[in-house]
This record gives sequence, C-alpha cells and structure tokens, in this order.
Amino acid sequence: MLPMKQKIIMLIDMNSFFASVHQALDPSLQHKPVIVCGDPAKRHGIVLAASYEAKRPYGIKTGMTVSEARQKCPGAIFISPQYRSYVDFSTRILNILQDYSPLVEPYSIDEAFIDITGCINLLGKPQQIAKNIKGDIANQIGIMCSVGIGPNKLLAKMAADFEKPDGLTVLTAEDIPDKLWPLPVRELFGVGSRYEKHFRKLNIKTIGDLAHFPLEILKKKFGLMGEILHLSANGIDYSPVEPSNMEYIKSIGNQITLPRDYSGFDEIKVIVLELAEQICHRARAVNSLGKTVSLTLKDNYFITRSHATTMPQPSNITNEVYQAALEIMKTHWGKNARVRAVGLTLSNLTDNKSRQLRIDNDIIKQEELEKACDAIKTRWGYGAIKRATSLTDLGGYYERKENR
Repeated sequence: MLPMKQKIIMLIDMNSFFASVHQALDPSLQHKPVIVCGDPAKRHGIVLAASYEAKRPYGIKTGMTVSEARQKCPGAIFISPQYRSYVDFSTRILNILQDYSPLVEPYSIDEAFIDITGCINLLGKPQQIAKNIKGDIANQIGIMCSVGIGPNKLLAKMAADFEKPDGLTVLTAEDIPDKLWPLPVRELFGVGSRYEKHFRKLNIKTIGDLAHFPLEILKKKFGLMGEILHLSANGIDYSPVEPSNMEYIKSIGNQITLPRDYSGFDEIKVIVLELAEQICHRARAVNSLGKTVSLTLKDNYFITRSHATTMPQPSNITNEVYQAALEIMKTHWGKNARVRAVGLTLSNLTDNKSRQLRIDNDIIKQEELEKACDAIKTRWGYGAIKRATSLTDLGGYYERKENR
C-alpha cells in the first residue's frame, strides 16, 4: 500500500478508446475485431484505432494502412470515426472522475490524471477507489479502462501502461529498481526515437542505465531535458495535477476533413453550423465565453487560409458564433469556394461568471434552449438531439448506411 504521507495520483487510461466507444454504442460489436479508420476514397486511408480483438491476434497497429489491415485481419469490422461521440464519451468520463475529486486534469481525449490524496478518509483505500472508478466507467459509459496509481504523475502514467486492458497497477518509489529500471529506455515517458538514438550512443539501453548515468554529462549534452529525463528515470516528478479551467484553456476549436470537396456557401455553411454547435457546447461545458471567432478553410488545391473576427460581446451561443463565421466566409472567400477541410475556433475566452447581462429576449430564449439541449446531450449522448441539416448528406457527422 502507498504511504499515506505521499501524494496519491491516478492515471485513468481508456483502453482502445475510439474502438471501445463504437462497441459501447453498438453492442453487436462487442468481442469483435473493430478497426476505426478513414476510407481511402475519403482521403483517410490509415488505421486510427483498433479493438484489442484486432490488436493482439492480428497485429493491427495505429498508422497502418487500411489495405494492410484488411490483409492481416480479413474478418475485421471497419468503421469511420465519429469524433463528436469521442468528445461526448470523454466529457462523461471526466464528469465521473470529478465525483471522486475536484483535482482532475485531462491529459488527452482518452487519459486523465486525478489526485485523490485529500479524499482517502472519505473514499477508502486507493486500490478500492480505483476499482470503484473502473466500475462506474464500465457501468455508466460501457467501456474498460486501465488505472495506474503512483506518488506522482510520472509513476501513475508508467503504472497505467503495465497492464492492459482493464488493468490496475500500483507503482511506488520502492518499486522503481525492480519494475522500472529493467525496462528499455524507450519506454520511459518522454523518451522518443530521437533521444533513444542519442542514448544508444552513450550505451544507455535501459531506464536504469539512464538513472545512474552522470547527470552533468546529460545536462551538458541535452540541457534541461537531460536533467528532466534523469529525474524521470529515478521516478521523480514534481508537477501537480492541474484541473482544467479557464486559466489553462486558451481556445476551443475543431476541424473536419470532408468526405468530398464542398462547393459554395450553401454546402460549406452546413459544416460551419455543426462546428459552431460543437465548440459552443464545449464552451458552455467549461462555463466559458469567447469573443474571437476564427474560420479556417483548406481548398481543393490544399491551400489553407484562416481569418478571424471579434464579436461585440463574448458568447457561447451557437447562432452568434455561426453568424460571425458566415461573415468571415462572405468577406474572405468567394461564393463558389471549393473546400476539403473546415475548422472553427472560439478564442479570447473569459469566465461566464463575469459576463455582461443580456436583456434581449431572443438571446435569453436561445440561451435557455441551448441549456435544455445540453442537458439532453449530457444525459443521453451528444447525438441524442441534432439539427435536421446534420441528417442530410451534407452533414459532416452523417452516418451513412454502410457504416451502421
């Protein structure tokens, strides 16, 4: 058991997240080899994620071409990505973690740190808390996760990688010589192929070799990163778990590559509206408003241009952000523009608590309507309620029959 005087940090790692989301949404996919990938005809010919039923028996890996994956796993079920579903599931998982501790830091869409040091007296032993978290995520969300527990973020992250899927591993300072040092140096968090190549020239092959290598030489050759990696090899990490709030979020945005070139305002604006709805939903979820709207379009010649505008007042109302984006498009792109990718970002963020009151009845009605829609999405999933245009062939997240 971890000493009570130390911090107790967990890293929650969702196993094969994209594929697991699809298996949760469609129970018929459970225990089957699922591969999430782009369609070569839609310019996304690589594997983005795979279920463990595809990974382990068939060797399917992220980045593999779709054609190679088909050869290795001919019985696999190939599914196009649904990014809105992934964001929705990730948000719901964070909500579960925040029931255990206010100190939750999203690390990526499928990973989050949680500091439970101050919650032990209320919630019980660390391992039991981890089991409860795993159970809540499995029962409420429908997917498995691995949990790493350690006295700092580094060891929690390393511990989470020890056992997958559905693992629970504790890594203490006392475990470092036996469990951490024998591992190849590439497995240390922060060591990529470039550092591995440099370390090999210094005869540093394991994490233990790095931990015992003279620090002054590492600092001389690699500067600050040499010192950081030396500390990491010894299991030392002082970084705190920092909850995601407006102090750290600088912008909220998303981009989508289209299944075909879209031509003209009438087609492009459907995607712009979907993006506006998504980023405003996310802004409201973190209680923030944005004043600057940026629109990015990549044309059929692969040329990308971005332009921005500042709204009169900060907002997280879909229609206001959407109208600002349309004005950008009308000003900077011709009516017959052809695009293959669209991105929208809301920035210059402020806390919703410091907003100026709005007395416009239409705006108040829109706010109430969007709050109601948010409540439905939070309870039943992002796709539970959607605009009619998203159900047409122009909708960027439209689920075509062949993918159902």
